[in-house]
Amino acid sequence: MFSKKMSEERKKAELKISGMTCAMCATTIEKSLLSQEGVADAQVNLGNETAVVEYDSAKSKLADLEKAVTDAGYDVINDKVVLKIGGMTCAMCVKTIEDTINRLDGISSVTVNLSAEKAYITYNPKMATVADMKRAIEDAGYLYLGVVGEETEDLEEVARERDLREKRNRFIVGFSVGIPLMILMRVPVADFPFSMAYFMLVVSAPAFIYVSHPIFRAAYRALKNRNLNMDVMYSMGIGVAFVSSLLATSGILTEEFLFYDTALILASFLTIGRYMEARAKGRTSEAIKKLVGLQSKTATVIRDNREMKIPLEDVQIDDIVVVKPGDKIPVDGEVVGGESYVDESMITGEPIPTLKSKGDNVIGGTLNKNGVIRFQATKIGRDTVLSQIILLVEEAQGSRPPVQRIADKAVSYFIPVVLTIAILSFVVWYFIIGNTLLFALTALISVLVIACPCALGLATPTAVTVGVGRGAELGVLIKNGEALEISEKLTTIVFDKTGTLTRGKPEVTDIITIGTDDSELLRLVASVEKNSQHPLAEAIMRRAQGIELEESEGFDTFGGKGVTAKVEGKEVLIGNRILFKERNISYQEIEEKIVQLEEEGKTVILIAIDNVVGGIIAIADTLKERTKEAIEEFKEMKFNVVMITGDNARTANAVAEQIGIQNVLAEVLPRDKANEVKKLQERGAVVAFVGDGINDAPALAQADVGIAIGSGTDIAIESGEIVLIKDDLIDAVAAVQLGRKVMSRIKLNIFWAFAYNAALIPVAAGILYPFFGITFKPELAGLAMAMSSVTVVTLSLMLKRYVPPAKRAKKTKGGDEYGDRSGM
Repeated sequence: MFSKKMSEERKKAELKISGMTCAMCATTIEKSLLSQEGVADAQVNLGNETAVVEYDSAKSKLADLEKAVTDAGYDVINDKVVLKIGGMTCAMCVKTIEDTINRLDGISSVTVNLSAEKAYITYNPKMATVADMKRAIEDAGYLYLGVVGEETEDLEEVARERDLREKRNRFIVGFSVGIPLMILMRVPVADFPFSMAYFMLVVSAPAFIYVSHPIFRAAYRALKNRNLNMDVMYSMGIGVAFVSSLLATSGILTEEFLFYDTALILASFLTIGRYMEARAKGRTSEAIKKLVGLQSKTATVIRDNREMKIPLEDVQIDDIVVVKPGDKIPVDGEVVGGESYVDESMITGEPIPTLKSKGDNVIGGTLNKNGVIRFQATKIGRDTVLSQIILLVEEAQGSRPPVQRIADKAVSYFIPVVLTIAILSFVVWYFIIGNTLLFALTALISVLVIACPCALGLATPTAVTVGVGRGAELGVLIKNGEALEISEKLTTIVFDKTGTLTRGKPEVTDIITIGTDDSELLRLVASVEKNSQHPLAEAIMRRAQGIELEESEGFDTFGGKGVTAKVEGKEVLIGNRILFKERNISYQEIEEKIVQLEEEGKTVILIAIDNVVGGIIAIADTLKERTKEAIEEFKEMKFNVVMITGDNARTANAVAEQIGIQNVLAEVLPRDKANEVKKLQERGAVVAFVGDGINDAPALAQADVGIAIGSGTDIAIESGEIVLIKDDLIDAVAAVQLGRKVMSRIKLNIFWAFAYNAALIPVAAGILYPFFGITFKPELAGLAMAMSSVTVVTLSLMLKRYVPPAKRAKKTKGGDEYGDRSGM
């Protein structure tokens, strides 16, 4: 590890930098670094692209140094790692781990997701290692379960099962002893052979130690790391209850202060709450587990002219892989032999298997149905579509939408405030109002055990984890939590036309003949156009598939006007109006039809045979099957829908009219699309841009939310916060609906967490006692606390069954594609 203490606070950091081209670059970076407070020396080496910085860690952090480099216009190259962590129970555990890892040298950023139980860390590999992080996590008292992506799933599952088993055993023992003791305390027993106090001490002490040991241990850990968390509060509550019982047993206090049963039941309530919470949290990341489960463990490849089964990680690029019926396709590739139907529903959400034959692409993780296929591996390991999807989903689940800042801020103040309320309630009731010590102590214990920061800490990450996972199941990949939050504020949806609303591939739409039939005209035209590379010629050739073509002679082109050739001795002329006027060929009798087709946004080509007009063929970039339906859905959701295109205004308006779009931006060059989006934003619109993710990259990046559609086998698109796997515009609607649903669930969770604490903490402190004589028994306070976080997680889990209305409409029209799901 490259980090050396120069003094108590002086440190040395080595940064790897990209983007330097000359000595001036090095000078610029040095100046930027030296301008930072606390930087004593900065030396940039252009040759190995590094900067060695000596700095005072009390005045500057590593993140400040990296910002100085990026502000100068260069990039710092860091490594990223996702660690699996066990033993976290509440938002304060998250803070403890983040603070612990941040204290290591070389850490740029740390984000811990409580529900996914993962830490997303960006670090300088010259200064920090995963081993350092492992040691820090374990020193803080948590379980290090390995690096995501390594073969640690079994270890993680074993640790989780062991933790659940221990919690279950503890609360069973706690309730088995605590409930009978509670009954014994409240039912008069005549001639009891022992002192009740000593009997309860002997019976409860072993059980109390067994059940509460993890709580006190976690509290000690938190205090050791200078953190106040829920375990500290709860330990104080049950500790006060048990100590007062000991004082009553020894005769210092009266028997009214015997809280042995209460202490034990309170510890059991916390344990059962955490047991239920841990089980529920395990289900929030089921989507990732399903995706990981799609990965094949082995592959059959052809080497040395024979088939051999090898581990998946041994497959190489260009290997020929053989897949038999019923087997999973192990990696991505291109079919070189055989044909078969392949079920891709687990990746694309499309339920109908796709026929794959020579030249088609196959995706790792999909299921071969009925034939044997051989394919050449093109992507392996982390580069496969499935691996990229898993990576995107995991990163998104670890992201924090801005709304979480509310909860994070609240949690940071929560425990000091609750401790203050607990102490004040005791002081007010006992010293000021003059109520009994028993009453004041009961209020103190109730406040300490009812307060629940866990519900606040879990409100956002559980909903994001489940929502992003659900999106992946529906073929919608949400890259970060911020996209979810913005989707709720969107006002305008901008669509690129070509390749998004339309297929992006011209097709023959109309054939109108004079004196011959459609197939004969098409045969003659295709026999000429097979010599041309023009996109319109390609459309004609696609339409003529299956027709036997003739050889042509004397093929010639007229730049931008048309082509001509002889077929079967006839001169066939194909072109536009200008060419026909130059050749004095009349087309008066079909002029009206030509104008009508052009007004529909179609390109019309004229055909003459031996200088006599023989017909016309109309070609257009046809609309995608569900374009109109998607636009209607967006309009029903009260969005301002805009189409942007490079086409001329007449063609653009014709297409827009077909699908019901009133706002059209025509004749916009690709490089100007981002500027048009910016103009909309300057007028106050919150914009989502829907495009193909490649040509539209600047506009996708400029928009508040970029939706890259139909990326299929290339989902690792930089631009676009939302990536749609399928080329289906309804998924764009579903993405926005899902984002809104997740945000509404996050708000419901946060409201519930705030409302629970705001309503019940004052009741536990005794605020209703002077007016209605109502108090909160500690046992009920403990039960309410246990249920609060379970309720939040359960509300988030309901998202697993959510089907966006746009998808439900598809289910109704096209069969039960998504199963029996509710709209919760």
